[in-house]
Amino acid sequence: MQSISGPAHAEHRAQEADHPTSQVATFDTDQPLPLDCGVDLAPFQIAYQTYGELNSAKSNAILICHALTGDQHVANPHPVTGKPGWWVTLVGPGKPLDTSRYFIICSNVIGGCMGSTGPASTNPTTGTVWGLDFPVITIPDMVRAQAMLIDRLGIDTLFSVVGGSMGGMQVLQWCVAYPKRVFSALPIACSTRHSAQNIAFHELGRQAVMADPDWREGRYVEQGTHPRRGLGVARMAAHITYLSDAALHRKFGRRMQDRELPTFSFDADFQVESYLRHQGSSFVERFDANSYLYLTRAMDYFDIAADHDGVLAAAFRGTRTRFCVVSFTSDWLFPTSESRATVHALNAGGARVSFAEIETDRGHDAFLLDVPEFFDIAHAFLESAGKTRGLADAGQ
Repeated sequence: MQSISGPAHAEHRAQEADHPTSQVATFDTDQPLPLDCGVDLAPFQIAYQTYGELNSAKSNAILICHALTGDQHVANPHPVTGKPGWWVTLVGPGKPLDTSRYFIICSNVIGGCMGSTGPASTNPTTGTVWGLDFPVITIPDMVRAQAMLIDRLGIDTLFSVVGGSMGGMQVLQWCVAYPKRVFSALPIACSTRHSAQNIAFHELGRQAVMADPDWREGRYVEQGTHPRRGLGVARMAAHITYLSDAALHRKFGRRMQDRELPTFSFDADFQVESYLRHQGSSFVERFDANSYLYLTRAMDYFDIAADHDGVLAAAFRGTRTRFCVVSFTSDWLFPTSESRATVHALNAGGARVSFAEIETDRGHDAFLLDVPEFFDIAHAFLESAGKTRGLADAGQ
């Protein structure tokens, strides 16, 4: 698939918001989505992709929950950028999430900008883009919408729910909200609540977007602008948190970009500067600025224990879901200490849980990269859960 460049990017991105290049489940006014903010969202739609085939017993379905800047295009070329799916390292024939054995589902979250209803979508009441008129959403809202999609697909129990970062938050919320519908869960590089530091980084990004004159109080689509600079800076700041000092040093060090001596200017003298600028500029071509505000805020609000009188273990008490919690040693955005807290709460709730801390210098983004130990752990966990689930006897 060829990537789109120039002004066509904005037009194609806007088209994907309402008419996505994927499957779509629509829910009319008689099937509203109740949101935590007190609003019933209706009508609305969920864009999703599937890979593999659902077996006759409907027992081999795996739901992948995407991270903040991801979408439903987990194992196929992205319709806007043309780049490979964001988790082709893990999803595909013969891979841990084996599409020849499992029925893989991945949906764009509510509030996203790739076909599920969000601030980039058209408000059916006004005929214009929702913008900031879209209600504020939460991680539980995202999961509630996903459950409606799973119902629509005729699946009662998911064999597994898998995801990293914001996707891992959704995995944990699934296990709390629908414990009888999740046979196994693989939450990766995440926590049960957002830390003050992470909220601070998100606020930095939101302020960068809103300080851009082209943001126009969220009405940039109607006014024919796009807050490219602000969203680009937000992406640059966030991307730093996805890496580690060791990874940055190994990849870039203090090496110059296409020059031997400094220019004594504010050009991108260093390779790491050029890299970050590229990350920012490429991101704005495929992502909506208002969606970035909404999804970061949803992560900030996430706090499972808050809904259980501050007792995290109470959220998981009596669960029959099998868990495998994974963290990475160099992840300072969601450090291992937060995964350990999740594991302790699961143990206290009587859950079946295994835990793996993987040694790597690749930082938070390690779950998206080629980390063989992570692949082995994911594969072994799903194999074990599959045997318990009896998938071999269900036409696998």
